[in-house]
Amino acid sequence: MSQSKVHIDDLLQSCKEGKQSAQMEVYNRYYKAMYNTALRIVKHSAEAEDVMQESFLNAFTKLDTFRGEVTFGAWLKRIVVNKSIYHYKKQRKKNEVALDDLMYKVEDNDGIASDHVFAEQKAQKVMETMKRLKDNYRISLTLHLIEGYDYEEISSIMDISYANCRTTISRAKESLRKQLLIEN
Repeated sequence: MSQSKVHIDDLLQSCKEGKQSAQMEVYNRYYKAMYNTALRIVKHSAEAEDVMQESFLNAFTKLDTFRGEVTFGAWLKRIVVNKSIYHYKKQRKKNEVALDDLMYKVEDNDGIASDHVFAEQKAQKVMETMKRLKDNYRISLTLHLIEGYDYEEISSIMDISYANCRTTISRAKESLRKQLLIEN
């Protein structure tokens, strides 16, 4: 067992005992990744922050249900993804979801486009184009390509059949390709 794994297990045990310093350490280790996960789904910084905070609260209060069958980070990410999707659907029903198309825009102030900047701009273009996909396409692609979930996990998260999941992701990829070709 790795040193980091042992340490997180010790931290989680301290969290179960109610030690706030251990909770803060766990939070500091995972908050950036969890915030980014939430942001990719809910598309708004303040909402992503709220979802992330709720997810940590939920994780800490239900820490006794964590059995260690997966890493703590994977368990926490599942909570964040589920809360993010729930929050997004709730906001969408209220028609309060704001589009934030400038979120990932990369500016090159000196006019010199290095390979790194060019690659970053291409990645940002893909992310911006993904935002314009249908919701189920955007969410399924985010879970598959960015978060690394497999089809079975995505079908469970999105509450759709395995076959429907594969079809949705295939169609989402094709839709993304077509939109990127149109823009170029």
